[in-house]
Amino acid sequence: MMSSIRQLLSTLKLRGMEENIDLLLAESEKQGLSTTETLLNMLQEEFRYQQERSMQSRIKKAKIPNDWSLKTFPFDQQPGVNKLQIQNISDLSFIERHENIVFIGKPGTGKTGIASGLLRQGLINGYRGLFYDAQKLLEDLYSSLADKTTTKFITKLSSISILLIDELGYLTLTHEQCNAFFKLMSMRYSNKKTTLITTNLEYPKWYDLFQSKSLVDAMLDRLKHHCITIHIEGPTLRDPSNEQKAAKRGKTKKSSKDADKK
Repeated sequence: MMSSIRQLLSTLKLRGMEENIDLLLAESEKQGLSTTETLLNMLQEEFRYQQERSMQSRIKKAKIPNDWSLKTFPFDQQPGVNKLQIQNISDLSFIERHENIVFIGKPGTGKTGIASGLLRQGLINGYRGLFYDAQKLLEDLYSSLADKTTTKFITKLSSISILLIDELGYLTLTHEQCNAFFKLMSMRYSNKKTTLITTNLEYPKWYDLFQSKSLVDAMLDRLKHHCITIHIEGPTLRDPSNEQKAAKRGKTKKSSKDADKK
C-alpha cells in the first residue's frame, strides 16, 4: 500500500508529501492524531514545500547578480544611508502604493546593494521581479528593434511587479533606444508597476543622457509621480580602509563581550 501511495504522490507531483511521508506518518502515530489531523499536516507540508519552491524559482528568474539582502547590508560602514528609512520601506508597502524608488549616489556607495535587498525581499514575499543592468537593458531594447520584437519585449517587462534597473549612468544611446526606454517606463507607469533605479546621475543630468528635453520631461513626470528618491552621500564601500575599520570594530565588540564574560 505504501508503494502505491508513493507512486501516486510522484505521479501527482506532490513532492513535499512524497519526501516527508515517513516522518509525517511516524509523527502522527506518535501523537495519536486522527485521520483528519494527519491529512491536514500532510497538506500543510505540501503547501510549505510548494511555496518554498515557488520562492526559489522567483529568485532564480530575477537574475540578481549578488547575494545582498537588507540583513547583510553593512549599514555601519555607510553613514550616508538612513538605516531607519530603509527599514521603514522594507515592509514593501511602496509596492502596494505603486511607488518607484530611485537611488542616486556615486559608484560604490551601496545603491545596488540596498536596491537588490529590496528586490529580494519582494521576491520572498511573493512578488515577481527582475534585475537588469541598464547597459544590458538598453542593448536588448536595441536588439529587439532589429528583429521587430520590441512591443513583445516591453510588454513582458511591463508586467513584472518589481523591475530593478541598475547603474543608469553615462551611456551612449541612440534615438531609438531613448524612445524604447521611454515607452517601457510609460507602460510600467500605466500598469502601476514598481521600478527601482540606481544611478550616479542627478535628475538634471538625465537630459544629457537622453538628449531630449520633451522626452525626459515626460519620463520624469511619470517616474516621479509616485516616487521615493534616496540620495546616498557617503564613502565607497569598496575602499579597503572601510573594510579594515569594520573588521577592527568587530574585533573590539568581540573583545568587549569576552571581557564582560570574564
